[in-house]
Amino acid sequence: MELIAGDIGGTKSRLAWVTLETDGSQQLRFGQVYASAAFATADDLIRQFIADSQLASVPDELLLALPGPLHAQRAILTNLDWTLEAADMGASLGIPRVRFINDFQAAAAGVATLTATDVTTLNPQPAEPGGVRAITGAGTGLGLAFMLADADGRYRSFASEGGHIDFAPANALQMRLLEQLRAIHGHVSWERVVSGLAMNDLYRFCCAEHHAALPDEPVDGEVLVARAEAGDPVADAALDLFIDVYGAWVGNVALLYQPRGGLYVAGGIAIHLQARMLSPRFMAAACGKGRMRGVVERTPIFLITHSQLGVQGAIASACDSP
Repeated sequence: MELIAGDIGGTKSRLAWVTLETDGSQQLRFGQVYASAAFATADDLIRQFIADSQLASVPDELLLALPGPLHAQRAILTNLDWTLEAADMGASLGIPRVRFINDFQAAAAGVATLTATDVTTLNPQPAEPGGVRAITGAGTGLGLAFMLADADGRYRSFASEGGHIDFAPANALQMRLLEQLRAIHGHVSWERVVSGLAMNDLYRFCCAEHHAALPDEPVDGEVLVARAEAGDPVADAALDLFIDVYGAWVGNVALLYQPRGGLYVAGGIAIHLQARMLSPRFMAAACGKGRMRGVVERTPIFLITHSQLGVQGAIASACDSP
């Protein structure tokens, strides 16, 4: 079967054309990464990918992992101005089968494809065979999914929109952050503080806290890291704040699912901030749960360092489908 699998992000979209053989093997024929905002629609993106591949055959299936809730194979993306309908895309592109899954549902399916070199341990606890697994991660937004093992021990992934749960501050500093964000956004979810989208707000908040001048232009994660490395104390404080709230969020996920089979942290931000994620500060924030501290301390927590997790998960999901 000829498959195009894609991991669509608010910033980047990763696509792969794969031949799935009857013996279960896979052959990668073409792969590419695109800036999502460069395309007006998902159809335009897929047409460009097919043209760039220079492959003469027509794919049998298109499976896209999408950031946002799905209903009846229709999606309005959370951080990208696209609306997708699977049936309409199939007719428009001439692809016999088009399917959508949630991006973190795909990421969850991708966990089974990882090797030991694709993960770094954040909390070294033994994983329980067949135990519940969970995956979360900050990219452009904040994703969350969980995995349950069936009777044969094979994990099935389930989507969630947990990143949009109300943000809960853990101290006075974070209380002031909540008040500032509430004035800007109204509803303040965890995604408003733990995501690439949050970086500009975190930096501006820390500028106010440190009585520093506000930047003239929005500050994204890459600029924030560069400023911190150049010795900007406000940027360093903003990244410390980010690690504190990210750790607190991961601790919440540990309490929510008790994922004794493993709690996996994914997303491009974690990869770029790996040194800070591995610092004691992150796990201290994760474990700051009062009487439930021990639940987090017993949870095996891993950082995924593989950048193609979503695409691999989309391919795995296609292989598992009837």
